[in-house]
Amino acid sequence: MTTSKGYTYSASVFAGPYYLSIAGDLVSTAEHFDVFNPATGQVLAQAPSGSPEQLETAIASAKSAFKTWSALSYDQRQVYLNAYADALQAHRDELSQLLTLEQGKPLKTMAEPEVDQAISWIRQIATRRIPVEIVEDNDSHVVELHHTPLGVIGAITPWNFPVLLALWKVAPALITGNTMVIKPSPFTPLTTLRFGQIAQAVLPPGVLSVVSGGNELGPQMTAHADIAKISFTGSTETGKHVIRSAAGTMKRLTMEMGGNDAAIVLPDADFKAIIPQLYWGAVGNSGQWCVGIKRLYVHSSYRAEFVEAFVDYAKQQKMGNGLDPEVTVGPVQNKMQFDKVRTFLDDIKANGYKVVLGGEVDESRPGYFIPVTVVDNPPEQSMIVQQEQFGPIVPIIAYDDVDDVVARANDSPFGLGGSVWGRDTKAAVAVANRLETGMVWVNEIHTQGIDVPFGGHKQSGLGTEHGHEGRLLFTNPKTVLIKK
Repeated sequence: MTTSKGYTYSASVFAGPYYLSIAGDLVSTAEHFDVFNPATGQVLAQAPSGSPEQLETAIASAKSAFKTWSALSYDQRQVYLNAYADALQAHRDELSQLLTLEQGKPLKTMAEPEVDQAISWIRQIATRRIPVEIVEDNDSHVVELHHTPLGVIGAITPWNFPVLLALWKVAPALITGNTMVIKPSPFTPLTTLRFGQIAQAVLPPGVLSVVSGGNELGPQMTAHADIAKISFTGSTETGKHVIRSAAGTMKRLTMEMGGNDAAIVLPDADFKAIIPQLYWGAVGNSGQWCVGIKRLYVHSSYRAEFVEAFVDYAKQQKMGNGLDPEVTVGPVQNKMQFDKVRTFLDDIKANGYKVVLGGEVDESRPGYFIPVTVVDNPPEQSMIVQQEQFGPIVPIIAYDDVDDVVARANDSPFGLGGSVWGRDTKAAVAVANRLETGMVWVNEIHTQGIDVPFGGHKQSGLGTEHGHEGRLLFTNPKTVLIKK
């Protein structure tokens, strides 16, 4: 067993060295950069810093591999994807522990489920097909609609769910006949590098490459003439730069960006029963998910009782190192985000908003720990309500009128997700249908599925991931007209 600040983890966890995965080979680099364990603030490992020339080689190898990979049948590609899922399953415990070490999320409740879902996702996607559609068949001709692969896909992946959100892109891209080059976040490159290394043993050379490095590699990918599409998950501001850069080559884009998701708890809700779902919808992964509950609207008739019960539930949770099996809330992932979340705490304090839990960072504690903070009824125009905190701060906001709260929920440049909660399902669905979001849950939160389309409205994204609609976006429609 190996220890990390008093916590043990299996000696089988991968300890490096880490390499880029290019053209079927594991490639070393001249430069490296530090990757930090957010629970300790200490250097965890050194990651390879890919050069522009190495990224060029990865793109060229992906372009070359596309010719043979795209010529395979769906069934042949499925065999490869299942073999990849098998290989990942063999390394499941290792990947989960590495994910906790570099990302901070609790091992048992967050990291292991993330790896498990990613592996399952590959297997399920591998069974899906996009058939040829007969659009017209008459005495003179037949019209067929084919969906052909795009080519090389460039994936730019984030640090909050580095395994799941990357493999969500890999599986549909590869099964539809594309090849892929991934640039992981420099904050969490290790698990991506590792599953890229595992891929080289089972996938043909060039089909899947991983190149880690600094932010300068992103613009090289987004502007590159040989990358047909960028699949991006990250902040809205970074996404805008991606869109501008990609315009020169008319790239296809799928963009999953930021959100300021509202949860509306209706007057008839059995609010005590749903507090655990609402709590984890907001605080899970330390609040670091795009579809996390960022604004929690509660009817004023029971707001005080709701806040008390919410705080009581929060006090039952343990914050700390994710390797501790009793921990349910880990650190914020990186120093940059830690400092950003602290600006929300500073603003809350400066304006005298009512904090009923948390609010003060323990300066003596190592790592990037933000205490779970509950703010009772801050003003609608406050920073914590109007902006995406991406951290474990929950504003609980009172409302009196359903029409008013719908208008407030929609008064945002974002439109990623949302949720509505109430005993009368029909009434809750009617409210949900009025929310200007790409996804909305009714009496549940954060359920996903390979056949469930997911995408944002307004400045929360372009295009769709998942579902038949999402898979189509990894292809070009091609109409074939055949004279009889």
